[in-house]
Amino acid sequence: MADGFELLAGAHAYLLAAAKGVPADGWGSATPCSEWTAGQVFNHARLDQLALIMKIVDVPPPGDPFAPEAAVGADPVADLEAVLKQAAAAWESGRSAQSVLTPMGPMPAEAGAAVAALDAAVHAWDIARGTGQDLPMDDGLAAGVAATTGHVITFVRDSFGKFAPEVPVADGAGPAARLLAMAGRDPLWRPRA
Repeated sequence: MADGFELLAGAHAYLLAAAKGVPADGWGSATPCSEWTAGQVFNHARLDQLALIMKIVDVPPPGDPFAPEAAVGADPVADLEAVLKQAAAAWESGRSAQSVLTPMGPMPAEAGAAVAALDAAVHAWDIARGTGQDLPMDDGLAAGVAATTGHVITFVRDSFGKFAPEVPVADGAGPAARLLAMAGRDPLWRPRA
């Protein structure tokens, strides 16, 4: 099994790279999340990182992750860096504890960090793909995330309807394509010209 803290660091780096690559006029771009623009996916991802740690830090996110605004702040990259730093520190604070409180119930901090990595990695891909960046998800990151959190996708889909149905992929598809398909994304999705 992959280390959840390492997965979180990789997923956070991927999300940050995707945010840095969005052109100033790109936040309104369509994304694989058909109802949301790149700005909405960004705000959802940012707020989700805070929602996942809210029971650890005892502070709710400053908005509803499932009703994200389309507008981003004046410096979205700096805003994201602050959130990712806070999230990583919160998960790290529970490293030696038997479990930490999360919105999904108590779990080891390493497992919670892996769930946060799943969220960050998938939404990084959404943002990168929607804004036309050549920034694929790393297969190693995808394989680790799938191995540690694949069951979470099914649970969240079945319990809350928050992932689209799984998408079929070709035999021989790589780990990133398989994770994205599991999370209800078409790995071949491209923005319309």
